[in-house]
This record gives sequence, structure tokens and C-alpha cells, in this order.
Amino acid sequence: MTPPEIALWLALRQNDAGLRFRKQYPAGDYVLDFYCAPARLAIEVDGEAHSRGDQPARDARRDAWLAVKGVAVLRYPARDVLSHLDDVVRQIVAIALDRREQPQG
Repeated sequence: MTPPEIALWLALRQNDAGLRFRKQYPAGDYVLDFYCAPARLAIEVDGEAHSRGDQPARDARRDAWLAVKGVAVLRYPARDVLSHLDDVVRQIVAIALDRREQPQG
């Protein structure tokens, strides 16, 4: 895990809402940085490489595949995770709580 991923992992593990997140979660041919199963929510921390070459197209295909499976994806630039960790965690937890309350289907 990269330093931004480690920081986010430590923060997500201690969230006040009691949500459980898994790291390096396998999903089909992919490995998600973090996943909250009750919310059907994947969280990705994107370093600079995610904006280069064919990576944006690969990320879009992955996100579309996950969407078909009912999984929403939140993507955060690594620099934002490091500089605004509390805000990122608050947003993730709020979205996860909202999604957890929505009926699956």
C-alpha cells in the first residue's frame, strides 16, 4: 500500500459510524483499494499514473463493470487524501451510510 492508502486505511478503520471497510478486496479480475460491502461502495486512491496513458480508459471500464454489479466507486487523488484526510473520510462515511440505507437491487 502507498502512504496515502495507508493513511486512509487507518482512518477508515476507526470511523465513528462503525462501518467495516476491507482493503485490497478482490472483485472479478480487479482488486479494489477499499470496499464497504454493506454499502456496495469501492474507494480508490489514484496516484499520478491514473491520469497517464491508457489508465483513464482502464479505470472507466473497471468502474462500469462495478456499476453493473451495483457497486459505486469513489476515486480520490492521492494528494487530496494526504492533504484533506478528514474531509475525505467524512465524505466516504456519509456516502457509505446513505448507500447502506438504500434498498439493493
